[in-house]
Amino acid sequence: MKILAVDTATESCGVALSEGEHLIGEITNRRKQTHSRHVLGMIDALLRMCGMGAGDVEAYAVSAGPGSFTGLRIGISTVKGMVLASGKDMVGISVPDVLAAQVFPGSCPVCVLPVCVLTDARKGEVYTARYRYESGMLKKISGEQVLAPEEALSGIEGDCLFVGRGAELYRSRIEGKLGKHARFAPPECNIIRASVLARLAWQRLRKGERDNAAAFGPRYIRKSDAELGFGKK
Repeated sequence: MKILAVDTATESCGVALSEGEHLIGEITNRRKQTHSRHVLGMIDALLRMCGMGAGDVEAYAVSAGPGSFTGLRIGISTVKGMVLASGKDMVGISVPDVLAAQVFPGSCPVCVLPVCVLTDARKGEVYTARYRYESGMLKKISGEQVLAPEEALSGIEGDCLFVGRGAELYRSRIEGKLGKHARFAPPECNIIRASVLARLAWQRLRKGERDNAAAFGPRYIRKSDAELGFGKK
């Protein structure tokens, strides 16, 4: 099954094409411009690079959040448009799930440690979720939350591997609280990889799991500024 994966959830924009669990091609862009200026061109360039057309895509994957409100809307609306036009399947994947999977055993020397994902939620906060490995499999042990960086570290005892843009932004504060127990993934692991998004989507698709494109929406976790201000005088 050929899967086109699209990620626009954070400051990076990525697209990947895979066949099952095998990557065919991938493009990542970190230019500081709205993803709406790049994502369709990147999809077109990727398909041409791989010698394929839109008709060859059999399923779609998209990063579901949490992340940038605008970025999520761009990626999800793009994928939903293609899915509704083609009638193909789609799945949405959690951003922390993708980042945690990027430090899967074999790709990182400290990947046997518990994993704490921290992505930038702005306003001095992070989106966070925690994971651990059991019998070589990644298991989510806490749901996604938006917290101050210090609150996100609550309850961590012993060595822990941090991954995500939030881990980069707040590294000194993490080290200040956890000292030598704080371990950090390589910088390249902090950028969402659409290829990993595609791999996780394949794992869901082969189990028969699908998302309803018409009803699918972003996982924001917290309210937007407009919602927070609604009703205030």
